[in-house]
Amino acid sequence: MNKIAIVVPCYNEEEMLEVFYQEVKKQLVPDYDFYFIFIDDGSKDKTMEIIKSLNTKDPKVKFVSFSRNFGKEAAMYAGLQAAKLLDVNAAILIDADLQDPPSLIPEMLKYYEAGYKHIYTKHKSRKNEPFLKKFFAKAYYKTYGILTKNPNVAQGARDFSLLDRDVIEAFLQVKDYRRFTKGIFTWVGFEKKCIEFDYVPRYAGKTKWSFKKLFRYGMLGIKQFSHVYNLIPNLLIFLCLLLLGFEIGYGHIIGFDFLALKIEFLALLILIGIKYLMRLVYDIRDQSLSRPLYLTKESNIECKHD
Repeated sequence: MNKIAIVVPCYNEEEMLEVFYQEVKKQLVPDYDFYFIFIDDGSKDKTMEIIKSLNTKDPKVKFVSFSRNFGKEAAMYAGLQAAKLLDVNAAILIDADLQDPPSLIPEMLKYYEAGYKHIYTKHKSRKNEPFLKKFFAKAYYKTYGILTKNPNVAQGARDFSLLDRDVIEAFLQVKDYRRFTKGIFTWVGFEKKCIEFDYVPRYAGKTKWSFKKLFRYGMLGIKQFSHVYNLIPNLLIFLCLLLLGFEIGYGHIIGFDFLALKIEFLALLILIGIKYLMRLVYDIRDQSLSRPLYLTKESNIECKHD
């Protein structure tokens, strides 16, 4: 019998967990051995208390609790690492807010049985989503597709997905400290199948993703999978040449002294270049320090990180 792990990153989801657990249980089909793996990402409410209560009623509920909030990327990594330790055949990543419909799980399993190793989901329609969020999401994915070496991240793609054991193993081999999971899933390859669904609002509670957090996460994705490090120096060189060409071609006509302007402009470009280099050094430092992605406070499974 194939063993499937339901991996659930959680951060302050006390309003959702009981309902989520019951909704997912309704969709668990026969002929599979299902486990729940809840990752408590340093919640400050009763999330961990509820998870332990579920574990008391159902021994197949497993958990890993972080020492503090390390972010959803670390939680997904920890969940898939725990799934590997449980020797599952596949894992399903799903959020606890019910914006990922549990009703899609049986369909995912059908495609898994058909031989697909990575079944992912995306929004077919965002008609009920806030306008600004919808606008910026659309603009972001277009920009991402233009700038990155990894243009196959689907518009409206979700983390909600089923991953075969081989995909889990490949995902865990990627040791990026700053992780962009959607990009990594595309980068590792394997046979993929997409399931589309309409946008679903949160069942309860508030989103933990502010615009600032979403913006930073989006920029991380572009930085991790694009040639942006080459584009910035080229852009600075182009601007310098543009100013030089303008001075040669038109400076004598308009009788403008470009010396002060050139000094200020070049100083600005130098400062931009220094900031860019410092950002690059900072990223290299973070990667080279080899800090763990997360630290475990408690768990009812053996969980380690490389």
